[in-house]
Amino acid sequence: MSRLFGSVRARATLGATLVVAVALVAAGTAVLLSLRSNLTAEAGTRAERSARAVAAELAVRTPYGDLSGLDGGDGPVQIVDEDGKLVAGSEDLERISGTATTEVKPQPSAPGDDDDDDSDDSEEAGDSGDSGDSGESLAPGEIGHETTFSNGSATIDGDAEDYRFAAVEVETPDHGRLTVHAGAPLAAEHSAVRTALTVMLIGFPLLLVVVAAVTWLVTGRALRPVEGIRSEMAAITASEDLARRVPEPATHDEIARLARTTNETLAALEASVERQRRFVADASHELRSPIASLRTQLEVAAAHPALLDLDGAVEDTVRLQHLAADLLLLARLDAGERPADARVDLSALAREEAAGRTGVTVDAEPAEVTGSRGQLGRVLANLLDNGRRHARERVTVTVRREGDWAVLGVADDGEGVAEADRERIFERFVRLDAARSRDDGGAGLGLAIARDVAVRHGGTLTAGAAPAGGALFELRLPLAR
Repeated sequence: MSRLFGSVRARATLGATLVVAVALVAAGTAVLLSLRSNLTAEAGTRAERSARAVAAELAVRTPYGDLSGLDGGDGPVQIVDEDGKLVAGSEDLERISGTATTEVKPQPSAPGDDDDDDSDDSEEAGDSGDSGDSGESLAPGEIGHETTFSNGSATIDGDAEDYRFAAVEVETPDHGRLTVHAGAPLAAEHSAVRTALTVMLIGFPLLLVVVAAVTWLVTGRALRPVEGIRSEMAAITASEDLARRVPEPATHDEIARLARTTNETLAALEASVERQRRFVADASHELRSPIASLRTQLEVAAAHPALLDLDGAVEDTVRLQHLAADLLLLARLDAGERPADARVDLSALAREEAAGRTGVTVDAEPAEVTGSRGQLGRVLANLLDNGRRHARERVTVTVRREGDWAVLGVADDGEGVAEADRERIFERFVRLDAARSRDDGGAGLGLAIARDVAVRHGGTLTAGAAPAGGALFELRLPLAR
């Protein structure tokens, strides 16, 4: 079952079909109940009209044999007295249920009963009309306002049907209080309900099949671009060609935005992989020169010990050590290493890093930031080394507070950095023309490391022009709260 409905298309089709099915069942039930109620009420109205017509004839002393409603043409009619005894009924009435009595023919009266009845009727006629089941006070010749309804069945001339019965009381001048029961057939109601139910039982399944088919087709068409994106991503994964892109549908819906975001992710991934490849190639190139130089010196020393250049070997070893440390730090930064959450005073850090370096002056005010003291010290050391490498005489370090920011500036009095190169110098393994020599210009990683550390600490590192005409590097970090 889980595999059968494992796709979004199948689940959407099932969900839509179930919702429509529930709605159809609820609506069908409401329609059937409303139809049955309306038709039953209509039959009750007809029955009440027949009962009141007979009651009106009784109110004007029409004899039982002359009552127009007892011919059975409009439905069964029964007239009962206050004791529930049948006094008149429809012709050809064979069986009845649902009224006050199941009798179909009036019972013959014993000798002398007529006089007693006339006596009783005269007494009842002179009564105030308080007697009766409904408790409604009626004057002689008056018809009750209340109508009682019930359901039952009757057999007339061999035809059995269900009826809606209406009971109306009338106070007659000569027979006392009588109750007229008249029925209206419910055959039309039963037929209409059966017809409606048959239509629903046939139509609802067909409608559900149509809903399921339409939902299946519509969702399949809507999800077709998703399948295109999936298949293209599978092909990209298999070929490892990050230059490929998934197709973008010419729409403005969620799938089109998914395709655009996927292509943006692929572009970022391609750029990251390409940057990583360049980094590996540049690192290999940078490592090859000192390793080759060191190997040459060691081979010469092995063959001719007197020609050993010890200072050069030590210098190459130190350079290898620094380059390995830079590469390790860059790898940790690329891996997303978070800086330590410690408070660092930039002014004290600036004085500490400037100590021992000639030609460096410090003008700093206290400014505390949050981060890694070691990494921030590495940033300042890289900036000072870069400034000393290009300065004519001096390097100036300043620390000040600007609002919620601490600003550390390193300025030199050298030739400065051209405006076109002020962003390029922060790229890895980039050396400007004046610093192409590996001996003098380093490996081209110092400024790249400095900017990466600044970004990791929530700050920025920019290059500009110093007041003395040289280069000015400004490190902005948020002040510690």
